[in-house]
Amino acid sequence: MNLQNKIAVVTGGAGGIGSALCHQLSAKGAKVVVSDLNLSAAEEIAAAVGGVAVQCNVADEQSVIDLIKTTEAELGQIDLFCSNAGFGVGEPDHAASASNEVWQRNWDVHVMAHVYASRALIPGMKERGEGYLLNVASAAGLLSQISDAAYTATKHAAVAFAESLAITHADDGINVSVVCPQYVNTNILGLSEQERAKPMKGVLTAEYCAEVIVDGIEKEEFLITPHPEVRDFMLHRAGDPNRWLSGMRRFRQSLIDENGKVDFRNVFRQS
Repeated sequence: MNLQNKIAVVTGGAGGIGSALCHQLSAKGAKVVVSDLNLSAAEEIAAAVGGVAVQCNVADEQSVIDLIKTTEAELGQIDLFCSNAGFGVGEPDHAASASNEVWQRNWDVHVMAHVYASRALIPGMKERGEGYLLNVASAAGLLSQISDAAYTATKHAAVAFAESLAITHADDGINVSVVCPQYVNTNILGLSEQERAKPMKGVLTAEYCAEVIVDGIEKEEFLITPHPEVRDFMLHRAGDPNRWLSGMRRFRQSLIDENGKVDFRNVFRQS
């Protein structure tokens, strides 16, 4: 995809990967709509990239519809929709211990947000014979996230939904990408600013991640993996599931703190 003069929407665009993606898309000549729950933060990014800020709650279908209508009214048809918003909170105890509310929020933000955007955009894209849907999932959607079953399950669902979009609509001229990064230096790591300022093995900057994503968009790749090692992990997982699970159990044990709880921040503190 040639991004010059294209209209691109980025949800969760006020921070982390989202804001870095807004900057990268703008640098490629796209007109960027920065969408976020935090309107003031979105306005700051929009001012920096010469774009437009629109508030949106991606967990609410009408809010997503309104975002699309506002964009089309102000700028014209949407060429690229980047469904990027996400979060992670972990689980308090065992794998099913997160509350129904946490599970539902994961489902709404990590799966239904992609569904809402696709539902609103696909008819017009089909009619035009072109369009691009980019869904940001996670390496957890291909592998697993320790101590966050709700995140893992819904990211797997996000990857599966992206596959369904690609299978069904490639012949309609609609490109689909799913992004599956591993660890990126954003607030989702749960670390202090001082900890995040230190080098961490295997942790990418949001800026580098956004560069890889934009390169994948330009090449129209379906699976975009900013951490190339994730593809190797996928092969190991598929080739010997028992060995993979055994290794993940050992990894989990290494993250247990003095209170007997998994503290995922120890991944980065050990690196």
